[in-house]
Amino acid sequence: MTPADAIALASTIALAMLGLALFFTVYRIVVGPTLADRVLALDLLTVLAMGFVGAMAIRTGITLYIDIAIALALLGFLATVAFARYILSRAALKDKG
Repeated sequence: MTPADAIALASTIALAMLGLALFFTVYRIVVGPTLADRVLALDLLTVLAMGFVGAMAIRTGITLYIDIAIALALLGFLATVAFARYILSRAALKDKG
């Protein structure tokens, strides 16, 4: 087995595992009993998508995918902060009223 074959096999296994994790994460977003569970699952979805893009970058050798993963990380962080602020403001309104 050549190193290129080993990398192809490892990236295929990684993509399959990330795909399965993405499926379970989407399930948690849909079924999540609380809003906090859904926000946490959305953050995990962003991290898994970054891993998926990174695995594709390794598999194809296209380095532009790394830039896409970095942009996705920044967007995911901002979305998580925004949802956390929404949950806090919603809890504050609930306590007042």
